Amino acid sequence: MPVGPFSRRKPLRVQPFFGFRNTERLLVNARAMRSREPVFVKRSFWRDFRTMAGIYLSQEVPGLVVDLEYALPGGRVLRQSATTGPEGYVSFDLPLSPGNPTAERTRWEKAVLRWRDSDDNASFETDVWILTPGSQTRVGIISDIDDTILETGVTGGVRSLVRNWKRVMAQMPSDRVPVPGASSLLAALGGAPAGNTDLALPIDPATPEARVRPVFYVSSSPWNLFSYLVTFKRERGLPLGPVMLRDWGFNRETLGSEGHGSHKEEAIQRIFETFPHLQFALIGDDTQKDLTAFGRIAREFPGRIAAVFIRAVTGAPLNNEELHALDTFERLGVPYWSGSDYAEAKRFLRSAGLDLEGGVKSLVRTASRGE
Repeated sequence: MPVGPFSRRKPLRVQPFFGFRNTERLLVNARAMRSREPVFVKRSFWRDFRTMAGIYLSQEVPGLVVDLEYALPGGRVLRQSATTGPEGYVSFDLPLSPGNPTAERTRWEKAVLRWRDSDDNASFETDVWILTPGSQTRVGIISDIDDTILETGVTGGVRSLVRNWKRVMAQMPSDRVPVPGASSLLAALGGAPAGNTDLALPIDPATPEARVRPVFYVSSSPWNLFSYLVTFKRERGLPLGPVMLRDWGFNRETLGSEGHGSHKEEAIQRIFETFPHLQFALIGDDTQKDLTAFGRIAREFPGRIAAVFIRAVTGAPLNNEELHALDTFERLGVPYWSGSDYAEAKRFLRSAGLDLEGGVKSLVRTASRGE
């Protein structure tokens, strides 16, 4: 979109988003835009504001051909081309037939995106990181972001967004407040760093650190914040993983509460379908209908949820849909915790004997709300 002083000619770049794969498919998204790579260093208020405004008021590039290249272990290179849409997004779904085995332990792999700027007659490329859950891995983690690991104060609707505009528009990642205990809880759930288990692969210092259990994120925040959120996680020691964000518009559908649950539910469904051999621990909060979405996922994928953690932010009583979700968890034997303090969640893990790599159902039944 043209944005006045922000629309001056800038470099054409493609922002890759973390991808993921199983043995049959590699999935990755990216976005083409004319912008300089943002630098999230705290400076003056107005320079920080300008940095954030430049992120939100992006100048997308439609109609750009982007090539994906992914090298198989034997040296064969798979390629796929796709063209960016009206908002600059491009998606790849690369078949890996006859199948590409995964390592025993979870790791990150690298692919390459290539494109050409016809205005300058110049070619460019960038690496894109692909999370590959290990063949011996049995459990993954799917976490919300806003008010689950990152304090926002935006508990739904335009009014709360206006009240917290400085957080949204003028704070660098280093200024943002993480939810207390989120880092240690995700570390406990994700497990120790998986390390590089394939000594035949060169070690790239830029490779994200993989955890034993793969971590995915779903959020109703816009794709514009991808780099911002990655920087926040790195600075706070949170595990990195693919992030499922949304394309935003300044309308009721985006800023209201109705679209949050459906987006997250669809993203979680996609992860479940891509990795049918995994159970998942789901982490969310009570501000954006996470509990309701998790309940529907439990009914659609019985036996696939290892545990549910809901951070209590609003203190509002449960509605009928949320009570139905709790009934679903109890009926299916899904371990459930809800509370305002993640330290209690870690104690719940220990007291319940929750072993995410073992038989969850035989170790713990259901924790009632707030226990």
